[in-house]
Amino acid sequence: MLTFLSAAQLLVGLSVAFVWIFRFDNIIRDFKQFGLSDLTRSAVGASKIAIATLLVAGIWFPSLILIPAVLMGLFMLVAQYFHNKINNPMIKRLPSLVLFLLSLFIVLVSLNYISI
Repeated sequence: MLTFLSAAQLLVGLSVAFVWIFRFDNIIRDFKQFGLSDLTRSAVGASKIAIATLLVAGIWFPSLILIPAVLMGLFMLVAQYFHNKINNPMIKRLPSLVLFLLSLFIVLVSLNYISI
């Protein structure tokens, strides 16, 4: 049975993987707008894909959930900062905001602050 926690993990993990693998042209454009280097983009991408993989693997191995969820949440907060820095419209900020909130939800459930 798919729980709310598992659904959130899948949504975050698959969304991040999809964007970084299949919508990479948008990532290139965004990082140029943010004024960040190709090396930074590559490091962020590799990290996010690894973290997304751990979040999905956490469905079967719950001990993997907490740290990747915290790290993904931090990445999404940084994304919010950079979108705000260049005054992107809310529609451009919304995906990272939603993924931040889902990551926060995953963290809070993992720490038993929220029971589902």
